[in-house]
Amino acid sequence: MRATAVKLEARRVAIHYRRQRSGLNLIAVDGVDLRVDEGEFLSIVGPSGCGKTTFLNAVDGLIPIASGSLLLDGNEISSPGPDRAMVFQQPSLLPWRTVTRNVVYGLEMQHRAGRESRETAARLIDLVGLQGFADAWPSELSGGMQQRVNLARALATDPEVLLLDEPFAALDAQTRETMQQELLRIWGATRKTAIFITHDITEAVYLADRVIVFTARPGRIKLDVKIELPRPRDLRLKRDARFIDYERMIWETIREEVIRSESRGQAIA
Repeated sequence: MRATAVKLEARRVAIHYRRQRSGLNLIAVDGVDLRVDEGEFLSIVGPSGCGKTTFLNAVDGLIPIASGSLLLDGNEISSPGPDRAMVFQQPSLLPWRTVTRNVVYGLEMQHRAGRESRETAARLIDLVGLQGFADAWPSELSGGMQQRVNLARALATDPEVLLLDEPFAALDAQTRETMQQELLRIWGATRKTAIFITHDITEAVYLADRVIVFTARPGRIKLDVKIELPRPRDLRLKRDARFIDYERMIWETIREEVIRSESRGQAIA
């Protein structure tokens, strides 16, 4: 049996911000050690302001790390690249482009436009469940449909790692659950390595192979738990006793961090 390859590795990663008014450094993430296997779905949760999104932005190459190393396929991450694609909370679709032309936008930026890109877009539009909407404008789509386009656009460049920063946070509860199920279906079809940031513990457990809990700022890994629940997963799994046990463990871990942070007077924001 072939050993699973390590896709992403963080070694003692620290990330600092410089406060504009005081000029002092703020330590957002401090000493994160993490390995993400090829094809793994990893969720990261933690108190507000703990550095989850900051860490994800560093993986995407959008911000530099202060120390340590971030490796993708053994190579240092120093800038954004086509091997990573980010799905943000807001779809940010270009309103003057149809669904198809939004999906191929990243390919155009990589000078890969043409017949092949249109075929890729058509395949992905079908994959994300938007058959019949290829020529629709973003204004004609619901929030959930727009996020499907956003996801198709991210997949179009065939990235090695899919980075998702609370992509369903702005959706209503019913649409959010539908999109969770759809994301698992799409991930099952593509098996992309995925790192998913969320505040929703239930969402994290439902989606992930493994859940990481960050401490309050500065962010460190407090809990690393493997979610040993069968796939494919139905929404009814959320009522399973084992699922509820994972939720409780993660919630209590985050609660400990919130209390510890409040006791030392650190603002959670």
